[in-house]
Amino acid sequence: MLSQKTQSLIQQYQVWYQSLQRKEEVPVLHVDEVASKVAAFYEKIRGIIEWREEHLLRKTAIERILKRRLLLMEEREDIAQPLLLEFIRGGHFPNDSIEEIKVEEVQRIIDKYIFILKHKTGNGEKERIEMYNWLLGIAACEIEENLAPPLREHALIDFMSDLIRERIETKGGRQITQEEKDTQVYVACQRALFKMDSPLISLHLLESRFPYWGNLPKDELQEIALNIHTIKREIEAIFHHPLAEKFYSVCEGYDTPYLILNDILSQNPSQAKEVLSRTENIENLIGEIYQKRLYRLKQRIRRAAFYSTISIFLTKVLFALLLEIPFDKYITNTFSYVTLGLNIFIPPALMMVMVATIRPPGKENFQRVLVEFMKIIKERERKETYPLKLPSPRGFFMNSILAIFYLLSFLISFGLLVFLLLKLRFGILSIFVFLLFLSLILFAATKIRQRAKELEVSEEKETLFSFFFDSFTFPFYSVGKWLSTQLEKYNIVVLLFNILIELPFQFFVEFLEQWRYFLREKKGEFH
Repeated sequence: MLSQKTQSLIQQYQVWYQSLQRKEEVPVLHVDEVASKVAAFYEKIRGIIEWREEHLLRKTAIERILKRRLLLMEEREDIAQPLLLEFIRGGHFPNDSIEEIKVEEVQRIIDKYIFILKHKTGNGEKERIEMYNWLLGIAACEIEENLAPPLREHALIDFMSDLIRERIETKGGRQITQEEKDTQVYVACQRALFKMDSPLISLHLLESRFPYWGNLPKDELQEIALNIHTIKREIEAIFHHPLAEKFYSVCEGYDTPYLILNDILSQNPSQAKEVLSRTENIENLIGEIYQKRLYRLKQRIRRAAFYSTISIFLTKVLFALLLEIPFDKYITNTFSYVTLGLNIFIPPALMMVMVATIRPPGKENFQRVLVEFMKIIKERERKETYPLKLPSPRGFFMNSILAIFYLLSFLISFGLLVFLLLKLRFGILSIFVFLLFLSLILFAATKIRQRAKELEVSEEKETLFSFFFDSFTFPFYSVGKWLSTQLEKYNIVVLLFNILIELPFQFFVEFLEQWRYFLREKKGEFH
């Protein structure tokens, strides 16, 4: 028998499916088809330069366009309509799919964040920039969810959170409150199921804390603006909780059955209850969906490897042209085409090797998926538990020993590689840049390899080789993680695109659209 929670989830999917039905005779936003093709082509090129994972591409574009529009906005100007038209022209939303009423709703969202930015306290420049980026990142997420409400995603997150919260069992070590546990499970489910990033999860945490976040009263909005720095610190503390990764590991290890359930319910919500109740055919159905997900996962891994390598490669070439070649030629007199070639091509080659060695889950994994699937949809008297062992607090002596070994791992890993590069006659600047880009590649490749385990129910067994490999590459991974965060803020290629190409290009696209409308009006007079 299907559990009550499963039946409730089916009903929520039916509501989601009904919301997709096109409303008749509702005014919608329309853009010129020719201008749209030109703008969409640019967005594809931009997507290569500023690569993000597929599910983040639209949100990233919305944030970029929003920041540019706000920068050029005049006092008291409404920017929602030109903003939405640019989203459609860039191919982020289908033409004639956004209702005109959304203009007013999106403008209210923008006004809310502008109000908070204007009335917040604190005047430090660094603090101001961080707050600006944090709030506009969340604003972009709220605009995207307003235009494409994720009813299905929220329903599945709540469903998984409820089940995991009941089954996860913390043992020993550091004690946590029930509120901490509930929050960490909620955040971990969002990360595991849909790979949501920090701005989007921050929005959901704000909506949980302030039930009327979408339409805040003026006095409450004023109070939030005055306390926004405290709110930001509290949300960031949730992400940096000492046990955050442990909760994520549990949720990531058991998310596959929920993803397959999502696919089944999405196909035909009205018949889902009947389909899930027919246990004699359920194994074949799950098998088909599992294979489709496995195929799509392989495709996503290949695309992620290709585009992330191209993005880093282009940035590397730019560095070589602007810094390395002039420095080696005119300052150190150590320029070598062989060294330059090795410097440019070794990191991408390493990426290809790491991606090529990824192995899909074995056949026994499907049986574990099948068992877990039946556990989450059926009513069961005996509840399964997922043990989460909390680490015991370490003393000062042990922390000191681990810190020393951590530092030694950096010295050994980077020291050995620097020694090898000196033997290959790399210049000082070339060594420095090579280490930076190698770190970025290793970080990107490690994330892709982790994504390849998306459908695995059990944890990967560590071998002696993987232990030594991880020990050697972990310092590079740590540096790459830090660098990727900095590049999101200060990417030179993106900055040049924004200043030299994007701004004049968008003016051209809008002019092209207006010119075509003008020609149509004039042609209409020829009768």
